[in-house]
Amino acid sequence: MMNSEIELMKRRAEAFLKNAEDLISKGFYDLAAFNIHHFVELYLLTGDYPKTHSIKKLLRDFGAVLEASEEIRKFVEEQIDRIGNLEVAYITSRYLPVEFERREVENMFETAKKIRKVVDELCLKRG
Repeated sequence: MMNSEIELMKRRAEAFLKNAEDLISKGFYDLAAFNIHHFVELYLLTGDYPKTHSIKKLLRDFGAVLEASEEIRKFVEEQIDRIGNLEVAYITSRYLPVEFERREVENMFETAKKIRKVVDELCLKRG
């Protein structure tokens, strides 16, 4: 993927995160959860298009590409519950009449920012 395409994907991802923040402030937690999942998915897809919505798999694939599998494994292990909640949010916010509480979505939002930080740091480290 070309740099301009990567930047476009990152801009789209950031727009989903910003939208999630706005939705949280308005109390639309289910839609915020959906947007947070899309942020993480797009952020991890910059450079590749695997056929999955699993954030755990996308993170592990990302780690393998950058030869940072152990760092990603540790991160996923530390954040497994929150990452799992993001994956559940993707399915439930689209297909099931489930509502999220503000604190749940705030945790998802914080996890998304942690994922962005890990991705950015590994990209910088690997050049």
